[in-house]
Amino acid sequence: MTEQLFPVRNATIERHTTETKIKLTLDLDGHGEVVAESGVLFLDHMLHALGRHSQFDIAVTCAGDALMDPHHTVEDIGIVVGQALRQALGDRAGVRRYGHAYAPLDEALARVVVDCSGRPFLHYEATMPESQVATGFAASLVSEFWRAVAMNGALTIHIDLLRAENAHHAAEAIFKAAALALRDATRRSSHDSRHIPSTKGVLG
Repeated sequence: MTEQLFPVRNATIERHTTETKIKLTLDLDGHGEVVAESGVLFLDHMLHALGRHSQFDIAVTCAGDALMDPHHTVEDIGIVVGQALRQALGDRAGVRRYGHAYAPLDEALARVVVDCSGRPFLHYEATMPESQVATGFAASLVSEFWRAVAMNGALTIHIDLLRAENAHHAAEAIFKAAALALRDATRRSSHDSRHIPSTKGVLG
């Protein structure tokens, strides 16, 4: 009976291209346990923040061309995170649907609003104070990651960096705010696991 009321909400995604080979598992009802071996240290740091603050369990490994340029790794992991969210959410019955959060990191402050709408859209307004977030990690990769998540997760996401003086702090505030917003949006809303949170009776 419990399994019918509360179905398992997890996913395993594998993506193999000529540029990256990725395996990712995601559990929406986890405890924030993360294993991240992407080959991009700053991305691993952000994935740990994402999992810890959303309370999603995430395990990801990636082999690819990150030593040449981390762009493919960051974008492709964003793709599989989005695909895993979409698969784990299923028809999105019984979820709260909406989530929003502010997260500060010292002088940086970010706001993220999420709608598990079934319609992919990203609004990203973040003027990064520096062109590099970390060694070899361009500030533009933050938007690339979240665009891939939104498009492949069929999520509406609005990201606004309200202020920042340090690019590392800015990126981390964005990831933490996104984690908190995703946590709220994907939580179960009631004991009725078949309730679709839409006047249309369907999300998408």
